[in-house]
Amino acid sequence: MLKLTNLRVWVLAAAATGMLASCQKNGQMPALTDADQTTSTKTIKTLAVSLTQGFEVGSTSPKTAYDVSPTGSSSGDNVTLSGSSWNMYDALIGNLAADQKAGSWSARVRNTGKINMLFDVTTGISTVTIKSATYNGDTPSTWGLFYSTNGGSSWTQSGSAITTTATLATSTFTITQTGNVRLEIRKLTGGSNRINIDDITINDNAGGGTGGGGGTVLTGKKFLFDASHLENAGSADWQIDADGTEQVAIYTGGTTTETKAQRIPTPSYTGITSTTAETYWKGALSAWAVELVKRGELVESLPVGTAITYGGGGAQDLSNYDVFVVCEPNRLFTAAEKTALMNFVANGGGLFMIADHTAATTAGTDANGYNPSDRDGDGYDSPRVWNDLMTNNGINNNNPFGFNINYVDINESPSTNVYTGSNADAQKVLNGAAGTASKMAFYDGSTATLFPGNNSSVQGLFWRNSATNGGNANAMALLATYGSGRVVWIGDSSDADDGTGDTGDSLFNGWSGDAPSGYTSHSSFHLNASLWLAKAQ
Repeated sequence: MLKLTNLRVWVLAAAATGMLASCQKNGQMPALTDADQTTSTKTIKTLAVSLTQGFEVGSTSPKTAYDVSPTGSSSGDNVTLSGSSWNMYDALIGNLAADQKAGSWSARVRNTGKINMLFDVTTGISTVTIKSATYNGDTPSTWGLFYSTNGGSSWTQSGSAITTTATLATSTFTITQTGNVRLEIRKLTGGSNRINIDDITINDNAGGGTGGGGGTVLTGKKFLFDASHLENAGSADWQIDADGTEQVAIYTGGTTTETKAQRIPTPSYTGITSTTAETYWKGALSAWAVELVKRGELVESLPVGTAITYGGGGAQDLSNYDVFVVCEPNRLFTAAEKTALMNFVANGGGLFMIADHTAATTAGTDANGYNPSDRDGDGYDSPRVWNDLMTNNGINNNNPFGFNINYVDINESPSTNVYTGSNADAQKVLNGAAGTASKMAFYDGSTATLFPGNNSSVQGLFWRNSATNGGNANAMALLATYGSGRVVWIGDSSDADDGTGDTGDSLFNGWSGDAPSGYTSHSSFHLNASLWLAKAQ
């Protein structure tokens, strides 16, 4: 990533290359029209799960009153969750200690309240699972699940009424309806005693099948973007939203004032619609995060000062998330953090690894005249941080993901040397729900060497134009599986940069700003890869 650490170097480079003007640097499945991504003409296997709703709403509940005016009527009780409209009459979304919840929030229902989908799933319903419990301190109540195949004009109860217990218990309902179906959860008995509802999961009745353009996408997946390893150092701003400031070490010595990410982006994600601009949040990765929310997913940041853990039970323990995104880390992971990362992936998590350009050493300038991307000057840039994870983690030190990062600085504008084989995982990343990824440009990035003998699942996705397609050398992006988890790597942070964020940094739009030159694949690649890592497509 050509993030400039020195104005003199930038001016000289621009003069030498003539690139100053042209170089870009640095719920229900919602209809995927919000970014007008190019639709893939290929088909991929879709998931049987068509909707999840876990009521994870960030820092602020969008429904804090049981019965919004006009009282006694459900007409004022609509709420948007994961991009879809629900009605919650005599119900709210709570996070009190007495609320029984699988995550941070759950629905709380009283009297004869209801939770009603105001939309249909269009691929039918085979089964539904729902978690429920008695609100702590109240006595048990009963509730029932109802479904409608005519837009809510009439309803049929599925199975028998459920009596709540003191802790969350999962109930499974078999519905077996095709076409358009919606659900309604009704509290049936118990009067003013309250119940909690959480983790609604709908399995479709389309047989899993295939679908053009990526088919069904599972919503409600949780993405955690790392901001704890100096992703904001120097002229970098790899954050989804940063409202504070902090002093960060700079490679020239001393510190600079940089924006500082907080856990929950503000304003609330519930205000995001299909037309919301990426500047709704402030960070060079805000476009990525906003697009995930538009597709019904959930995003948070891991703030500076917060350790990476797995299985420790903390609020931001990796076990609470589906995908961990780390864009150009500038500090080594601790021994405990490396153990956490390896176990997170091995046990089913998704890890998005993004690196940047470097050189044989971090001292001096690289072959292109740029300082290696060791922005804080501690001797480690992102390629070295990632290689340290893969060779010094204490669990498997032999490149367990099947690749190693080369200490180089390359430019490729763009590469069309894209994987064309039949690997199903690769096809989901290259031709998934967010469109077709057919081109990839690097503006000072690194490459990787693949070692399929260490991990046979490793698969190159893009290579330098001069490299052998399908070969092990000069890969620009790749994927792999490890244990029951997944990994994606790309060698340049420029492609995720949306060009806006910290006004003190030199940001360039590689996310969508390459479109005039025809490099339109960066957003499709990152979004498809995100959904694949989350097992959402």
